This record gives sequence, C-alpha cells and structure tokens, in this order.
Amino acid sequence: MGSLHNLPTEKLQALDASHHLHPFTDTLALNQKGTRVITEAAGVYLTDSDGNRYLDGMAGLWCVNAGYGQREILDAAYAQMEQLPYYNTFFQTSHPPVIELSALLAELTPEGLNRTFFCSSGSEANDTVVRLVRHYWASVGKPQKTVIISRENAYHGSTMAGASLGGMKPMHKQGGLPIADIEHIMQPHWFALGHEQSEEEFGLRAARALEERILELGAERVAAFIAEPIQGAGGVIVPPANYWPEIQRICREHNVLLVADEVICGFGRTGKWFGCEALDIKPDLMSVAKGLSSGYLPIGGVVVSDQFAHGLEQGGDFNHGYTYSGHPACAAAAIANLKLMRREKIVETVESTTAPWFQQRLAELADHPFVGQIRGYGMLGAIQLVPNKGTNQAFPKEGDIGSLCRDFASSNGLVMRAVGDSMILSPPLIISKSEIDELFSIARQAIDQTWAHWQKAS
Repeated sequence: MGSLHNLPTEKLQALDASHHLHPFTDTLALNQKGTRVITEAAGVYLTDSDGNRYLDGMAGLWCVNAGYGQREILDAAYAQMEQLPYYNTFFQTSHPPVIELSALLAELTPEGLNRTFFCSSGSEANDTVVRLVRHYWASVGKPQKTVIISRENAYHGSTMAGASLGGMKPMHKQGGLPIADIEHIMQPHWFALGHEQSEEEFGLRAARALEERILELGAERVAAFIAEPIQGAGGVIVPPANYWPEIQRICREHNVLLVADEVICGFGRTGKWFGCEALDIKPDLMSVAKGLSSGYLPIGGVVVSDQFAHGLEQGGDFNHGYTYSGHPACAAAAIANLKLMRREKIVETVESTTAPWFQQRLAELADHPFVGQIRGYGMLGAIQLVPNKGTNQAFPKEGDIGSLCRDFASSNGLVMRAVGDSMILSPPLIISKSEIDELFSIARQAIDQTWAHWQKAS
C-alpha cells in the first residue's frame, strides 16, 4: 500500500496537479477541475479516493480482459521478480519467461504466425512494424518498398511512428506528423461516410480506396497496409462484411504486406482469440499489447509469419529494440494471464454467452430518441448520439454532448468513454450477465439525462 493511500482526495489532487502531466489532456482544465483518483479495483469494479464505486465499462484502457485482482497473475510476476527481476534480450541472450511466452503465443495465434518481437506497448509495437516491414523489403531485395498505407481516424499509438500511422488529425497537428512515407485512405465508417449507399456498396468503395492509392503511388513503392480489424479508439467502427475480403485481394494482387493491429481486438475481445480470426483476415504481421497481460504489466509485441521471418533472416542485423523487450516479469504476468484465460475458457464464454447478451442489451438502446446508430461486435460497443434520429447529422460542436453523457455515466457509477458523440463500451471479459444488465441500466440513465439536458438547452 502506497504512502499516499490514506491522504484525502483534495491533497492527492493538489499533488497530482503540481507534478503529474497526463496523456491526452488539457492540463489547465484538468487541474482546475481536479482528477478522479482511483485507489482500488476488483473484478469489474473500481473504487476512488472518496469511496465511490464504478463499473469499469472500458476495462481500463481496453486492456483488463481478465478483470482486476487475479491472484495468479500477481503471484507469477512477484515470483519472477524474486528469481530474475530483469535482464535484457540483447547480446545473444534470452531467459525462460520470454521463451515460454513466445512459444505460448505461437500456439494461440493464427496458423503460420509463430515468431514475436517484444516491446512494452501497442505504440512501440507499431513503431516496430514500421521498422520491420521496411527492413523486410530491403532484405529481400526491394528497398524501394517503404510506403505504409493506413486509414483516416485509425489509432495505432502515440509515438512518432505510431501517431503517424494513425489517421487522427488532432494528433498530426502536434509534433510535425506524419513522418515520411505514411499515407492514409478513407475509413470504412458507413454511418459517417456512406449513408447515400448500401453498406455493401460502401464496403467495396472503402476497400478499393486502397487499390486506388497503391496504383497512384506505384505498387513497387508500397510496403504494407495496416488496420485494426475493428477500429477501437476511432469509435468502434465495424466494417461492412465485404470490406476485409476485398482488402485482402488487393494486398495479394499488389504484393503488399497486410498488418492487423490487434492491440484492442486481440486476446478475446471479439469472442475469438484475435480479431483477424473473427473477421477471417490472414495477416502477415500482428501488433499486440493490452490484453496480452490484461494490463497487469506493460508488454506488447509484433507477431510475424514464418515467410516474413525467413525474409528478415536474409538481411543480417535488425538494428532495433528496447531495454524492456521481453522483460521477464512482464512476460511472466502475460503467461499467467493467458493460461488463466485458457483454463477458465474466458474467450469461449465471451463467444457463447456474455458477448451475445452484451450485444442484445446494446441493441435495445437503438430505440432511444437520442441514438442514431448502434455499432458492436463481441465485447465492443458504440452508441452514436444524434440530434435528430434517423439521420447522420452531427451536433453543432462535436464532442460536447458525448462528454456530457460520459460525465453523467460517471456520476451514476459507470466508466463509459466518449469518442466525439459516440459512447464507447469495452468491459472486462469476465463481466457477468447481471453486471452487463447493470452496465446498460446506467448507460440508458446517462443517455436519458443527456437527452433531457439537450432538450432543455434547445
């Protein structure tokens, strides 16, 4: 227990304001308001420094798949720290936890994806993707293939390369992004971009934007296409069913590597171990993190196909790596997490029981006069708020209504994220049906309160 654990909230907030810079935050506004200080967690619930309890509808940051307080994950990390708290994987060196985790991932990942480069986060994983795919093509005699194509409104992390791969314009406005040879095409977001077409027509249009860009740039220059199977931070965007088959055809025909960013979708979120299995995607590389250790310790990686690995072997040294690549305690936590999920059949329970119930309860919100669209898959959900039901019209200032709804949810005991005016849910995978009922009861209450506020203001 930390030495500050028993301090009153206002003192914790004051120390936080004086010394802590938060990610993705207006620092001045936050310090004036004061942070919410989380002190405890168990199962699917959080407790703050004032004793308020919240159902964590976002699994931390899309990551606490196994829920909070899993003793065997904690014990595994502690035991590893006692035996070997740290050693690197540079200098022709390895250690048992990283070896075991590598082999375990080869068992769990789709066929043909058998080798993993480790790092500490999804952002680092996608930085590594940039280095890996460019080094691969140079290794097999095609050094001119350097361009990586991504999508607008995609999220691939917040490092220089990760944020460049991502297609979020507010991020590109800071820090001189994107870096060179990163291109973006339209996202497969039918509600926002394709209302005048059927979903099938729009799915082909969105996918063929990739082929158009490849032909425009020249296939001899294009190294890879990277995408989340289902866009997470962009607002839980589930592509039309014909999107991914067409994307894969295009990549094969033009000799372009396909990278599945599984940082959010991976490790059970879709009801399969990986999103690419749920959507029948066959990638050359997968970036992973978050659910790999259920967020208990920071670890990520890039899993690559055998063919890709053999190509890399032709190029000599790969001059890339991190101090904490394959950190032994993080690897031990990930092993314990994956073994727990396997033994308890958490992914199978999501697919057969809890995800269908989650999606049913989510769909019930479609009748609300403030809801324009419901999007969901597995244990992912989005509730699109609109001023006029039956249209894709946006609110006058995007994000204000979403933020208000988020705050109502929080005051009622639910962590629900706002992405613009979409309300996003991604709870721990261990959530029960009764806890799902509680989640959607609070979510509906928050939407009711937001709608009443909007009507009064209008």
